[in-house]
Amino acid sequence: MSAAGGAWRALQRGRSVNCDVIQIFVKNNMQWFAKPVPPRNLALYAHELAANTFSCVFGHTGYLINLGAPASENRERSIKSLIQEIQFAHDLGLPFLVLHPGAHLGAGEKAGFKQIVAGLNEVFAATKLSSVRIALENTAGQGTCLGHRMEHLAAIYDRVKRPERLGVCLDTAHLFAAGYDIRTRKGWEAPIREIESLIGLKQILAFHLNDSKTALGSRVDRHAHIGQGHIGKRGFRVIVNDSRFKHHPGCLETPKSEDLREDKLNLAMLRSLVVE
Repeated sequence: MSAAGGAWRALQRGRSVNCDVIQIFVKNNMQWFAKPVPPRNLALYAHELAANTFSCVFGHTGYLINLGAPASENRERSIKSLIQEIQFAHDLGLPFLVLHPGAHLGAGEKAGFKQIVAGLNEVFAATKLSSVRIALENTAGQGTCLGHRMEHLAAIYDRVKRPERLGVCLDTAHLFAAGYDIRTRKGWEAPIREIESLIGLKQILAFHLNDSKTALGSRVDRHAHIGQGHIGKRGFRVIVNDSRFKHHPGCLETPKSEDLREDKLNLAMLRSLVVE
């Protein structure tokens, strides 16, 4: 949900379409830095949160952040920006922020992982008083982006000094575009079993429920409305009825209009697939 006008507005927007779970940006997602949230807005947010029954509200980091980049001014900005976002998330009481692991920009995977781990270590050291976790999001593998294989997420998780500050957010469209055919129960089990064996299912904090405009293994990240992409209703029926994740938060990142009518339709579709 858009946080335009204040994070509390995102909660109002979510309530208007009967959301159970809301994901927000804690600042403008295409800017490096922002001013702290004013106390009045924090109070409005707390009031709105208390007045509703959302099962979870969590955040997503800005799109400019790239911890996997070689040493550069933008990488330094990425680290400082993420530190600021964790502080904003802490102020709002968010449990975690979803983060794209990063892109190596031609330096190679090994160098990229080294940079990501070093960056996270620096960020966690600077925010050691915060309980906000980082949920590494799997990617479609577009360009030089890391994170399209579950072992990529594990490679980061295994090397950071504070693994308890990490978790995982699985995006269905990204899984499919990366080559995981999650349209069947057997196909869905493949990435889940990899996560289970590499870092454990307890580290899965949330899901992004998006259909894919692009074909299996395309390595292109394009989200589609539920049932209107290559995953289809059959695939989402498998996903939303996995009892292991019955109480995990899941959110849409599908295209929407200002009146949020698409969100209403996508939520209705997902809920219609759940077998009680």
